[in-house]
Order: sequence, then C-alpha cells, then structure tokens
Amino acid sequence: MKNRFSAEEAARCLGRADGPATLAMRVYTSRLIGQEESLVLHGGGNTSAKATVNTILGEPMEVLYIKGSGWDLATIEPAGFPALDLAYLRKLRALESLTDKEMVNQFRTHLLDASSPNPSIETLVHAFLPHRFIDHTHADAIVTLTNLRGGETKLREALGEKIAILPFIMPGFPLAKAMVELYEKQPEVEAIILMHHGIFTFGDDARTAYGRMIDYVSRAETFLAAAAKKTRAIAVKAVTTPDLELLLPLLRGALSPADKAGSRQPMLLHLRQSPEVLAALARPDAEPLFSTGVLTPDHVIRTKNYPLFLDVAGITDEAAMAACIAEKVAAYVADYDAYFAGQVAVKGTRVRLDSLPRVVLVPGLGIVGVGASTKAARIAADIAEHTVLAKVAGAAAGPYKELPASAIFDMEYWSLEQAKLGQANPLPLAGRVALVTGGGGAIALGIGRKLLEAGARVFLTDIDQARLQTVCDKLAARFGAARVSPLVMDVTDGASVRAALCTVVRDSGGLDILVPNAGIAHVARLEALDTARFQQVMAVNCLGVFEVIKAAVPLFRRQGMGGQIIINSSKNVFDPGPAFGAYSASKAGAHQLGKIAALELAEFKVRVNMINADAIFDADGVSSGLWDVVGPDRMRARDLDPEGLKEYYRNRNLLKTEVLADHVGNGVVFFASGLTPTTGATLPVDGGIPAAFPR
Repeated sequence: MKNRFSAEEAARCLGRADGPATLAMRVYTSRLIGQEESLVLHGGGNTSAKATVNTILGEPMEVLYIKGSGWDLATIEPAGFPALDLAYLRKLRALESLTDKEMVNQFRTHLLDASSPNPSIETLVHAFLPHRFIDHTHADAIVTLTNLRGGETKLREALGEKIAILPFIMPGFPLAKAMVELYEKQPEVEAIILMHHGIFTFGDDARTAYGRMIDYVSRAETFLAAAAKKTRAIAVKAVTTPDLELLLPLLRGALSPADKAGSRQPMLLHLRQSPEVLAALARPDAEPLFSTGVLTPDHVIRTKNYPLFLDVAGITDEAAMAACIAEKVAAYVADYDAYFAGQVAVKGTRVRLDSLPRVVLVPGLGIVGVGASTKAARIAADIAEHTVLAKVAGAAAGPYKELPASAIFDMEYWSLEQAKLGQANPLPLAGRVALVTGGGGAIALGIGRKLLEAGARVFLTDIDQARLQTVCDKLAARFGAARVSPLVMDVTDGASVRAALCTVVRDSGGLDILVPNAGIAHVARLEALDTARFQQVMAVNCLGVFEVIKAAVPLFRRQGMGGQIIINSSKNVFDPGPAFGAYSASKAGAHQLGKIAALELAEFKVRVNMINADAIFDADGVSSGLWDVVGPDRMRARDLDPEGLKEYYRNRNLLKTEVLADHVGNGVVFFASGLTPTTGATLPVDGGIPAAFPR
C-alpha cells in the first residue's frame, strides 16, 4: 500500500486551517486513510488527536479530538471531530464498570460544543492511550490474518515484534481498559491488533501514526501475496451465467418481506460482477469458503453474518428458478431464526431483526447486495466484495476461523451499533424502483422530483441524450447521482426498451413503478396531415406505451409484489382540438391501452391508472417538447407572447391556476403510493376543464 503523505500538501492544509494545527493535520491524514477502501469502508475506522486549547475563560484545557459518528474519513471536515475534556475522560479508567448508556452520557456531557456529533464508541480507547495521534482501521489484509486459524502466529510472522495482540473484545469501556493495560505492559509497540476487528497505530505526530498504519498493512499484504505464490493455483470450474432478468426479479420478490398489514416492503438489489469476484465464485470450494462469517463484527449490521450462497447452475425454467430461490431463502431464514432463538435463550429477550440475507452470492452472476435503499444495497455489496477477495487471499495462508455466534449476536443487537443505521420513518416509496419515459422534458422533471422526494430510486429515459442529461443533472444536484440515472431509450423499439429494463434490473433488481410519459406532437388539420408524421406520433405516443408496458409485465409477475403503472395521458383524450388529430388520437389509444392493462394485470396486483394533464409549459428552465411544437402556432392564432399564452391557459381553467410539472408528479406519487385500492382510473391535472371531465 502506498504512503500518500505529502509534506507539501500537509503544509497547504496547515496554511488553510481555521483552527488548531493539530486538528488540521488530523483532518489531512484521516482523509488519506479514508480514501483507501482496503483500510475503511462506509464510515468504518476512527482517528483522534490530542491538543491543548483555551476555554471560554482563557484557561488551557487538554482535549481529545475524535471522529464523530456518521462522518466518513474520506471526506471528513474539522466539524467531524468533536472535542472532549481529555482529563475527565481519563479519570473514567478508575471505574470498575461503565454501562454503554452511561458511557455515551459521559461523552455528551463533556463535549466542548454541545452541538457536536456523537463521539465514536471507541472514544475511551483513544483517551486512555497516551499517544497524541491514533489511527484505527479495519484493513482488509489485517483482518484477513486475524480470521485465520493460528492467526496470532501469522500476525507476528507478517508484522514483526513491535505489535501487541488482543483477543476480540466488544468496543466500549472493557476494550479501552484492556488496550491501555496491554500497552503499558509493552510500551515499545507501534501497533495493537484486535483479533477479528482491526489495527490501531499511534505516534506523537500525524505523519508517524499514518505511516505506521500504511507500513503494517503493507507488511500484511506482502505476507498474503507471498502465501498465494506458494499455493498451487485453483482451477476454476466453468459456470453458466444465469439469466439476470429472470433471477434478480424472482430473488427480489423472495427477499422483500410483508409488513404487519400484509403489504410488501421492497428491497433493492445491487449486482457486482468484477472478473475477480466471478473467478472467486467459480472456485470448486466457493460455497464452504464464502459461506463463513464476517471479517469483522462491525460488518454484521450491514451484511448479516453469513451470505446466502445461491447456485442455480442449469436452471432456466422460471418456475424451477422460483422454487430453488424460495427453498434457499427459506433455509436461510430457518437458520437465522435458530441462531436468534439460541442466543436469546441465554442472553434474554431482544427484538428480532428480519431474518433475510443482505448478501447473495451467485456463481456465474456475481455478488448481490440487498438493502432497503440504494445506499444500503451498495454498502452491502461493497463489504461483500472486499470480504470475498480477502477470503481468497486468506485461503492461501490458512483455514478461516470465524468468531462464535455469541460475539456476533452481541454486536448485531448492540444498541450503539444499531444506532448507526438510523431510526427515521421510511418515506412512502422507499425501496421502490421507478422508470419514467420521456425523461428529457418538463413534466418528467416534475415527476422525477416528486418520486425522489417520496424515496424512490428513479430511472429517466429519452431518445434525446442531451435533454435527458440536463434533467438528470438537475435532479442529481439535489438528490444525488446514485438515486437518479439517465437511460437512452427509444420507446418505439422493443429491443431498446428491453435493453433499458435489463439495465434497471441489473442496477436495482426489478421495477415497481412505470410511468409512460414520452410524447411528441404535430400540428396539422387532417386534410394536410402527412401520413408518415401521423404514424410517427402514433408510434411514440401509443406504440411506445404498449412496448414499455409489455416489457415490464414479466418483471412485475416475477417479483410477485404488484406494481404501479401511471400513464401520463392528456386532457385531449376527452377534449380534443382541431389541427391536433395525431396527438389526440395517439393519446386516446394509449389511454385505452391503460384500461386494458388494468383489466389484464389486476391478477398480478398491478394497478394501472392515467393522469390527464394540460398546459404545462416548462419546469426549472426545461421546456416541454410538446409546447415547443404547439406554442408558436397557438401564440400566432391568439396574438400572444409566451407569458401571455401561459396567462391565457391559466384563466381558461375553472380554478384559474397555473398547472405545474410538480402537480403531475404529485399525482404520480399518489397512485404509486397505493393509498387507495384504485385501478383503471383517470385523474385530471388541468385546473378544471369541464369538457375534459372523465366520463
């Protein structure tokens, strides 16, 4: 591993610092650590520094700056290091015991700033050890060695004699006392290894502590690489790639539990298919090797202790695939329930978490991360990928030795660890995947915004890549690029539609909400209407709706969770206008397809509803493609400018209101939330046009 410390960059950080130099250096080297995924993942690890500051009274005080809960070392700022009264924290060592609840209370009551984030649960380790800078990581290479049979011997062989080793102890007060007592017996050590957990390095300056971290992790990597060279390469077996469009929706349905009311709570899936992962899963010993426990108990809240190993080789029939998945998931759930029952029989009542896996290993396909959100699914996949590759490296050095179930249970059901996941109420569309066609227009921007506000994972499609990217960039700026994705797709081309849906399945596992929204317009009276232009409008506005619904039906059926189709129709379905025959006829056809789909898809619990919108000109600087075509003709006919045209349409509806793209988005979210048992309905979003009342 490369030591990335730069004296020049450190000096620049000190020059930019608006605070103590110690804190500036702590931020700098913490970010160096956080940028190495093989050291820390998703908020893992912690760092600290000790300094003397003046209180509000001008009195000097020794403080401990420690990473705050929820901060990521890769991007941490000075605000991510709450400062605590170090002298007081050190007095806590005299206690015989300290509950977790009281420990957290002592942290909160001895912060210098009451608005600071919660300090790391390992704060007392950093406080009790004397060093000015302390770095702690769950480095892949280190934890790999700690999880091997005879791990202590291998650690000393790999890292040398200036290390101390502790057996696994839960983070908190007992660990802090054990760490400082071990150090005081061996004050010459440069690092302490906690088995099945990670490494602590320290020094009187940030560069030394960081340099020791890189040095010892590099030694572990070198040791593992040397062991691999001495081991005969394992010939991987040929594995047929399963049909992901078949497997992932079936798997997603099996992993999405029903709540107390019987409604399904969709989980999102995230697929990893690196060549290294695929080769690992093709090993003849893949199942026994990778069906072992986590590298460090800190991972258990993200991944569970064990993955589900799902070998579907040779299964191509949908019913057989579904039966295989159901059998494997049921066996996993039974094993988890037995583990839980065995632990609570000894340790007392706990509120059981769900029994479903968070990682699924599929030979020929890859790693599938499972989570209630895009972020959670990707975190599970990230950790699983590092775990698989670490176990491959470790297998060359010795057999894997996991922690006993009791230690895993203590971490999985530890209140301080659970707090990392947050307890916020889920948004109404959390875990749901939405696809919106016509994604480069104003209405798609409003629909996408409202779906994202409601918690959905959103894909927008369009044939115009530039307009599509503009809309997605606007949404990503607020909601993050991980939650909204552009897909270039031609709704009139079945192959293009199926390819786009395959991308959606690969990314998220399936589909819950389909919004056929693509549409084009053409102004011409019937006598002058060119046949080719008529066919083009019909192809996009009607055939396009047919193609996307047809392609989505197998996904809805395989998931077995129902679904929502919301067609963005038009007030022209009921109230057409002259010189607008192609548009009105195509929208009426799409509307009728929606009603047929409502009849046919009810058996799969898929609801199909229509929104009839009118007079939506733009949204946040994105124009409506329809009004780009229609607007000039309407303005000439009424001798109006663009603002005058908007005012004309505002005044012609009963409510005298401007109809916005977000209003259509609200309608989509209403239907998508399933708040009423409604299918085959039409919802006008037009301010009230009597001639367009549904009838």
